[in-house]
Amino acid sequence: MASLPHKSLRARGGELAAPAAQFKTLNAAGFATGEWPAFSAMLERHGLAPLRPKSIEIFQINVGYVCNQVCAHCHVDAGPDRREQMSSELLALVEEALGASGASTLDITGGAPEMHPEFRAFVERVRARYPELEIIVRSNLTILEAHAKYRDLPEFFAAQRVRVVSSLPFFRADRTDRQRGEGVFESSLRALRRLTEVGYGREEELVLDLVHNPAGAFLPNHMEALEANYRETLAAESIAFNQLIAIANMPIARYLDYLEASGNLEDYLEVLVDGFNPAAARGVMCTNTLSVGWDGRLFDCDFNQMLELPLAGPVRRLQDVEDWAALNDRNVVVANHCYGCTAGAGSSCQGATA
Repeated sequence: MASLPHKSLRARGGELAAPAAQFKTLNAAGFATGEWPAFSAMLERHGLAPLRPKSIEIFQINVGYVCNQVCAHCHVDAGPDRREQMSSELLALVEEALGASGASTLDITGGAPEMHPEFRAFVERVRARYPELEIIVRSNLTILEAHAKYRDLPEFFAAQRVRVVSSLPFFRADRTDRQRGEGVFESSLRALRRLTEVGYGREEELVLDLVHNPAGAFLPNHMEALEANYRETLAAESIAFNQLIAIANMPIARYLDYLEASGNLEDYLEVLVDGFNPAAARGVMCTNTLSVGWDGRLFDCDFNQMLELPLAGPVRRLQDVEDWAALNDRNVVVANHCYGCTAGAGSSCQGATA
């Protein structure tokens, strides 16, 4: 990859910042010629259509798109120039909804969710109200090193029993920095050491998971050997963690822009289509996760959120939900990007699905 930009696609006026342009690009190539079946047709071929939610186990909220990094693979197109963030009123509504929906997990994402001005107060209120709830924060790690006001986040996470899920694309600097920016690997190691020092990866209640993203136009594989390499390398740096999660790069937003610019788009889409796995499709995260946007709009997953594909049915905003059981009575909205979650062992925010 070339050197990373310092602004989001949106701030640069990139064509692929717009969902309509992303769909146009995604639906070309083999989909346009009929060589590849549309994702909806592939589901029908395997008797899996329509996809239906089973229950709301994971309540995933995107509290905003502001981030201290501009990563090459970011499907959110997050960055320092983004200003969208969840309001105080919506955060309060999320607190209420956690009880009403029956969710067992709150998954907080961004951007860098820690940059939301009410992040800590919100986590503290949720923890006090729902002591048994699993709270996940998706951290880019470097935010812990970015400014003095974030440096005590490891202690805060530990005190609130937050499960930390952190991006570390590879166990060496070259491939990590290629995706996330120069110096990110070393900054991430410093943050991981501090998390380990407060007990993460060592104490039962302090869970630290790392996320691997492939650096190029291919799927994650050889996970056992890869996790062993991560453990050996990081142990030498006095770092412990619980598990390595592999997430395939979704062909939308900045990763789609990279694929097109590098001439890898058609090859990568072919890999995803050829790799379709019915077992992975049965376990996709949209069957047990509800995604809530920073403005309260509801989506089947975080990827649909970024493509502005709203929930099916009349209720499309958190502010309008009255009957949570009725909300589950819907079909999942799918499009061709969904191949990214169903290829190989499958991919989700929680890891493999098959």
